Amino acid sequence: MEALVFVLLGVVLTLMCVFLRRRYAAFYGQTPEDYEEGYPSFDLRRHLNGDMVCDGVIFGPLGRVTSTFVADFRITWDGDVAVMDEHFRYNDGSTQQRQWTIKLGENNRFETIAADVVKGGQGTLAGSAALMRYAIQLPEEAGGHTLNTVDWMYLTPSGVIVNRSQFRKFGIKVAELVATIRPKGS
Repeated sequence: MEALVFVLLGVVLTLMCVFLRRRYAAFYGQTPEDYEEGYPSFDLRRHLNGDMVCDGVIFGPLGRVTSTFVADFRITWDGDVAVMDEHFRYNDGSTQQRQWTIKLGENNRFETIAADVVKGGQGTLAGSAALMRYAIQLPEEAGGHTLNTVDWMYLTPSGVIVNRSQFRKFGIKVAELVATIRPKGS
């Protein structure tokens, strides 16, 4: 009986450590406040504008690269609303067209809409970073699953944006994306 108590105590302590690490020390533990003093200041209208190029990799659930891509973005602003047209070319030869709408709000908040984003996304700007949270619906050929996404963009001093996104199903990370976004021709 005493051994069972120690085993259960060990399991509880392990689960607590995993939860605390994930909440406070891992990717999901970041908050916009962590970047409030960051420089340069990320201005969506300025830094996500015009013709841009995105290079990226997608990691599967085991941490191995499952896909790479290059994308051309065309981003146009009309006041507080942007339309971002994206054309992706993947390493397997497939292509994908996507379109995002970004609407700036008050207090460094913004909203995003895309055809594969369920109920839209919510974003926050803070210093040199931007955070977006949304649920994305995968295409049927990729299983049709809905994945909860945390998407961080970090502005570097050269103006390049580093994008890191994690995709989760039932709280388990199933994919991760790392990409750079820069003005075309730079």
